[in-house]
Amino acid sequence: MWTDTHCHLDASEFDADRDAVVARARAAGVSQIVIPAVVAGNFERVRALAHAQGFSYALGIHPLYVMQAREDDLGRLDRMLAECRDDPRLVGIGEIGLDFFVKDLDEARQRFFYLEQLKLAKRHGLPVILHVRRSADPLLAGLRRIGLETGGIGHAFNGSRQQADAFLALGFKLGFGGTVTFDRSLQIRRLAAELPEEALVVETDAPDIPPHWLYRTAEERAAGASSRNEPGELPRIGACLAGLRGWTPAQAAAITTRNAHAALPRLAALLPSNG
Repeated sequence: MWTDTHCHLDASEFDADRDAVVARARAAGVSQIVIPAVVAGNFERVRALAHAQGFSYALGIHPLYVMQAREDDLGRLDRMLAECRDDPRLVGIGEIGLDFFVKDLDEARQRFFYLEQLKLAKRHGLPVILHVRRSADPLLAGLRRIGLETGGIGHAFNGSRQQADAFLALGFKLGFGGTVTFDRSLQIRRLAAELPEEALVVETDAPDIPPHWLYRTAEERAAGASSRNEPGELPRIGACLAGLRGWTPAQAAAITTRNAHAALPRLAALLPSNG
C-alpha cells in the first residue's frame, strides 16, 4: 500500500468530487494521505478532513502565504498544537519553509515565520514538512540554528546531491512526486535513482505538480483542459520511481511507506491493520 506524504485534499479544486477522489485513491492502493495546512484559517478544516477520511494532517503556515498572515497566527498554531497534542492523526508541522522562486515575497518575513515555526516544532517535539524551492541552503541553516532534532520531509525536493545529503544528515527524508515522471527532469531523476533508499518518500502535492500524463500547456488549459493532480496518481508516480531504482512497484510502495513512517512516526499507528 502507498502513502502520499503530501496532498492538499482540502483545496477548493476537490470541492465538487472529494469523496470520489478519495475513493479512486483507495482503489488504486493509497492507504494513507498526509494533508498539510497552508494558512491558519484552514487548520480546523484539515484536521476535520483527516478525521472524516481516516487520513493524517500537519499544521503550519506556508511561505507563500506569510504576507497575509498575522503574527498572532503563530500563537494560534502554538495553541492548536497543544490542543491536538494527543491526536494521533496530527503527524507534523507543515507546510512551512522558504520560497525564493516567487518574486516580490518579503524574504525577511518568510525567514521570521520559518524560524518561529521551527521553534514550535522543537517545543512540541514534532517533525516538519518543508517547502523547498530555491531555498535549500537557508532552510538547512535554519534547522541548524534552531537545533531541530525531530527531522521530517523535504517536500518536492529539487536541490543538489550535496544539499540532499545535508538534509539526510539532519534526519530528513526527501519527497518525490510528479516531476520525477518527466524525462527532462534530469537532476531530480538522478537524485531519485542514486540517493540511499532510506531517503525517499513519495507524494503528489495534489492538486498541483501533475505527472507528465496530466501535464497541459497554457494553451490547453486556456481551452478548458484540466491538469488537476490527485492522490490516485501516486502508484503510477511510484512506478516511475521504481523504474529508476530497479524496484518492483510493490517494493517501491513498501520502502517509501516505511520511510514515511520513519519521517513522521505517528503514521505507523494509523495503518489499516491497527484500526
